Amino acid sequence: METIAEQVQWLVFFNDQILIEKNRETCTLPQGTEPPVEPKAETIIHSITTPKGILCKAFSINHEIEASERFFMTGLRASYDCLPYSQYQIAGKAHEILHWDKNSNFCPACGTPTEKREPIMKKCPNCGNELYPAISTAILALVRKEDSILLVHARNFRGPFNSLVAGFLETGETLEECVAREVLEETGLKVKNITYFGNQPWPYPSGLMVGFIADYESGEITLQDEELSEGAFYTKDNLPELPRKLSLARKMIDWWVG
Repeated sequence: METIAEQVQWLVFFNDQILIEKNRETCTLPQGTEPPVEPKAETIIHSITTPKGILCKAFSINHEIEASERFFMTGLRASYDCLPYSQYQIAGKAHEILHWDKNSNFCPACGTPTEKREPIMKKCPNCGNELYPAISTAILALVRKEDSILLVHARNFRGPFNSLVAGFLETGETLEECVAREVLEETGLKVKNITYFGNQPWPYPSGLMVGFIADYESGEITLQDEELSEGAFYTKDNLPELPRKLSLARKMIDWWVG
């Protein structure tokens, strides 16, 4: 008796560009029993798990696919605007795993080529060092002062928008200590009443954003010049251009506005 091949959602990447399938007026990840693009023989195809148990497979290609009536490629960030959110989430996870796979071919301890032992674990056959996808944790700080919030423009932003103070967690500090340190370092302000808001995977390429609300305590704005080009307190009726809605920073600002 012939078995029926299982349907698979395919995540095909060229750098940070992902292949999207057009389905009438909607867009989805390609789905089928066979990949939408034939991978090379040496290509590693990763199986990706989802909370709902949907079978997904991801792999990278070495060239961009030209747009057609059925397919087109777009940036992972831009895919937020066209994919169902659950598919955008799995695309982010797949991108992180592909990034890890590409950058973990050699043991950082002894330089020996690594061997893949589990879907997200490689092991050095020489010294036994185990490698898992690394997650870089960063904080976001929404700082309130009376009827206004602190918004800044970082020099690495891809656009003219203003957002929240952000920074990476350092070894040996709590998340709350990181909030106080980053705000002080970047703006010269002291904050208090630091409380947790929420978190968000940030696969650009492999981060976790953790948001906090804090109240202004003291100080005058003195920007860390190499990090920030603008910074000020804004009221709800005088907000500058804000980050896109896919970000946790925008969700926090919208929460404050609402």
